[in-house]
Amino acid sequence: MHIPDNYLSPSTGAVFAVAMVPVWGHCIKKVREDLDRDHVAFLGVAAAFSFLLMMFNVPLPGGTTGHAVGGTLIALLLGPEAACIAVSVALAIQALVFGDGGILAFGVNCFNMAFVLPFVGFALYRAIAGKALTAGRRRVAMAIGSWAGINVAALCAAIEFGIQPLLFHDAAGQALYCPYPLAVSIPAMCIPHMLVAGVVEAVATVAIYEFVSRTAPEYIVATPEGDSGKGSSLVPVAVFVGVLAVLTPLGLLAEGDAWGEWGTEDVASLVGYTPAGMGQGFSWEALLPDYTFAGLPDVAGYILSAVVGVALLVIVFKLLSAAARPAAATGAKA
Repeated sequence: MHIPDNYLSPSTGAVFAVAMVPVWGHCIKKVREDLDRDHVAFLGVAAAFSFLLMMFNVPLPGGTTGHAVGGTLIALLLGPEAACIAVSVALAIQALVFGDGGILAFGVNCFNMAFVLPFVGFALYRAIAGKALTAGRRRVAMAIGSWAGINVAALCAAIEFGIQPLLFHDAAGQALYCPYPLAVSIPAMCIPHMLVAGVVEAVATVAIYEFVSRTAPEYIVATPEGDSGKGSSLVPVAVFVGVLAVLTPLGLLAEGDAWGEWGTEDVASLVGYTPAGMGQGFSWEALLPDYTFAGLPDVAGYILSAVVGVALLVIVFKLLSAAARPAAATGAKA
């Protein structure tokens, strides 16, 4: 679901980037009001969950691949506004450092995965769970909310892809950017996400949420487990993040690219021509493209990339936490 550069027109990217500015502004204000220093720092750990989940590619029907995002998970832990900021920072690091997702398409990717996904997922969770005190009903609400969140985000991406040939084409009718119309992009994106990626998102959301609720409930502020009064420790959570990082090479087992993330030559072989905007578009030289380290085997490079990504996220939010209000004396313990 990481839309690369040149699949969408620069004007499309600009519109979504501008649209995200007030969203980010609102979310930053909300996070500053609701989260103290400890919870802002913990937001880096939550963002690490999202970053790592996005590295676990899974095979999808049609020969493509997909991944979970973890946006609803972070919303359930710290609120949808916090999730928006966390996923946005994760997407920025992926685009700038690893070349995963476009620079010009950054606003679009944030709109889909950092805004639509967590807000839809959390809203549906609230609607289903209501004031339920039973853990079973809350888990069902989490699963349905997270499944719906990633699928609505996939639908948004499909529409963004599909309107390109309608809006941007040359005199001969050839698309300048993504060449696939809505009739192709919507089923190609939505069906695999409904059948596979959404299920992975739901399972990962419930499983990781349950783990955090048992080991560090005081760090949860958006759902009832945060009021449990149990002791909290981030040590098991940190160990769990480390285990996920080591296991990320499992994502290499899924062959093929995600739909809409092919190279220019691949697109030309599929549709019979190279869209002009794609062939002559913007190019960003990432430091560690495709999560690789020069001279290292793919598995080692993938693990090191996971470690680098997690470290950057933890550092960024630790620095941001310095500007947050101090934690209460009875707050969570590291």
